[in-house]
Amino acid sequence: MLVEERRRDVVAAGDLGALGVEEPQRRAGERDAAERRVLDVDQQPLAGDLVPLAEQDRARWNVALIQEGIALVTSALPRGAVGPYQLQAAIAAVHDEAANTEDTDWPQIRALYTVLERMTDNPMVALNRAIADAMVDGPAEGLRRLDALEADARLRGHHRLHAVRAHLLEMQGDRAQARTEYLDAATRTTSIPEQRYLLMKAAKLGDTEAKK
Repeated sequence: MLVEERRRDVVAAGDLGALGVEEPQRRAGERDAAERRVLDVDQQPLAGDLVPLAEQDRARWNVALIQEGIALVTSALPRGAVGPYQLQAAIAAVHDEAANTEDTDWPQIRALYTVLERMTDNPMVALNRAIADAMVDGPAEGLRRLDALEADARLRGHHRLHAVRAHLLEMQGDRAQARTEYLDAATRTTSIPEQRYLLMKAAKLGDTEAKK
């Protein structure tokens, strides 16, 4: 009974850590989206704009909440069984500790996703692991991982698989194919904010190609 109670306490602490670490990112993303809607008069704010982590203004993140969340995660991890929520919180904490995407400890994030993937068999975790692979070993390795993931029926044809492939192709410099993948992803998603973001990315790549 005491062991089970302690295990629940550790899991709960991890859950709280996840909330504390991720909430400042979400709020900052919402503020960035609101500002974009005000500044971009050519777009109608249908359901809010999507602002990916790499594009968020980290100066707007709530540092006090982040520090509280990181402290909860740090104290929870060594105290008992580690579950998916603790690992997700740890991944968020690594992102929070970096000043920007380039300074992120991607090898650590990849290691955490590797453990999480084994624990959950979640296709979206595998997709995030592929992104981490690309950030560590380059976009070609990430694309190789995506090709392998297409064998998973849960991911085959999913808009996020196409969106990630588009991003990695853009990183690799293949703008024309990246644009095609962004457009493909946009036709597959049912989320208006995601669709608007994907179409915007495709349009920017189209403009770049037209100027060559």
